[in-house]
Amino acid sequence: MRIAFLGTPDFSVPALDALRGAGHEVACVYTQPPRPAGRGQAERRSPVHDHADAAGIPVRTPATLRDEAAQADFAALDLDVAVVVAYGLILPQPVLDAPRYGCINIHASLLPRWRGAAPIQRAILAGDAETGVTIMQMDAGLDTGPELLRAAIPIAGETDAGVLHDALAALGGRLIVDALAGLDAGTLEAVAQPDAGETYAAKIARGEEQIDWALPAVQLDRHVRAFAPWPGAWFEHDGARIKVLAADVVDGNVLSGKGTPGEVLDDQLTIACGDGALRLVTVQRAGKAALAADDFLRGRPVAAGTVFG
Repeated sequence: MRIAFLGTPDFSVPALDALRGAGHEVACVYTQPPRPAGRGQAERRSPVHDHADAAGIPVRTPATLRDEAAQADFAALDLDVAVVVAYGLILPQPVLDAPRYGCINIHASLLPRWRGAAPIQRAILAGDAETGVTIMQMDAGLDTGPELLRAAIPIAGETDAGVLHDALAALGGRLIVDALAGLDAGTLEAVAQPDAGETYAAKIARGEEQIDWALPAVQLDRHVRAFAPWPGAWFEHDGARIKVLAADVVDGNVLSGKGTPGEVLDDQLTIACGDGALRLVTVQRAGKAALAADDFLRGRPVAAGTVFG
């Protein structure tokens, strides 16, 4: 098939590789324009932009697809299909209608659960036992189009957002190749999403990753995993922000009634929570490298009885 690929972050790259590996012609890549980033605020291209450029694929970075000129340029590509993976721009109806098979989206959840911007983090925060990838025929709604394919994977107790991100990105690459083969052969039929079970995966708000020690340890464990490795769940101590990149729940029965929320209970960075306790495994001070808790304590001892904010 002749394809346009629309994607921006690291999550999109495995699908682009899978499509090229399956022999599809990627006529053009659309991605978000370069943005200022880092301390120097130098313009940085998206991971998909860098990947496509290295592969010699033409790249377009329109700020919008709503104007007629951008839509005409897209239609002139004479596409069989457009594949969309975390692109970041709304596709107006003329763009959705331009390719022969329309626009196909790879979404990192089992729709209609977790429609929206942050399905990976929301699934972990909610304690979902599984998530997956849905290949969807796009329409004008937010992740509301009919399904073409889906596959589920479990969310294990130790799974963090980074691990889940990579697993879902790889799964999406495999599924999109199968979906395009089915469309081309006429063996794949779009099915409307279920009416029940819709949830919205809101974008992560600034400050949402801050740890509230009054919450149960089980919930805070999910909180840590949902924001690891980025942006990192965090708390404040001695005027510094400390990220928690990994932690273990300690048996609540052992520590029942011990300590107030946020209080350090021992010499292993075990912290009392609203229910139970959380033992910090990997931490990171702002501007420093991530460290195992033992290494962190060797450099900055924290006495039992200290209360974290």
